[in-house]
Amino acid sequence: KGELRMQSLSFDDAGMYQCIAENTHGIIYANAELKIVASPPTFELNPMKKKILAAKGGRVIIECKPKAAPKPKFSWSKGTELLVNGSRIRIWDDGSLEIINITKLDEGRYTCFAENNRGKANSTGVLEMTEATRITLAPLNVDVTVGENATMQCIASHDPTLDLTFIWSLNGFVIDFEKEHEHYERNVMV
Repeated sequence: KGELRMQSLSFDDAGMYQCIAENTHGIIYANAELKIVASPPTFELNPMKKKILAAKGGRVIIECKPKAAPKPKFSWSKGTELLVNGSRIRIWDDGSLEIINITKLDEGRYTCFAENNRGKANSTGVLEMTEATRITLAPLNVDVTVGENATMQCIASHDPTLDLTFIWSLNGFVIDFEKEHEHYERNVMV
C-alpha cells in the first residue's frame, strides 16, 4: 500500500522521510518530517476550573486535560484522600473524574495528578453543591378554539445563588420571542 509503519518510536526516529514511487514511466518523490514530541505534564494552557458547581443528587464530570507526551497516568484526591473507582466515583481513561448522586459531603478541593516518564504536575479545583433545579408547576395541556388566546405556566425552584432562565420551545424548536412577538408573549412573574 505504500505505508511505512513504526512502533515504539524513540528520538532517533525523528527526521525527514522520503517516499519514492517508481514505475517504467519514471520516479516521483514526496517528503515528510517526523517530529518526536515528549514533554512532562503541564496545566499552563488548560488548568482545571477553580470552581465547579454540581447539583444535589446530580452528576458532575471534572475535566483534567494537561498537555503531556507520552499520555500521562492520572490519579485524583479529595483533600488528602486518594480517590479510587467505586459505585459513585469513576476516573476515566482521559483523566476526567465523574461523581454521581452528588451530596453535601462531596464538596471540597479536588486535585488531579498527571505523571509520565518526563515528569508530573497537578491542578486543583473546588467542588460546590447547589440545590437542584426542579419544575414545580409544569405547563398543562390546553384546548382552545382557533383565534383565541392561550396561556401556559411554568414555575421552577432553584438554587438562590444561581440565575434561572426559562426557554420555551414548540415541537423541539426554541421560540424566539423577539422575532415572533406578534404571536408569542413572555410574562415573567416575580
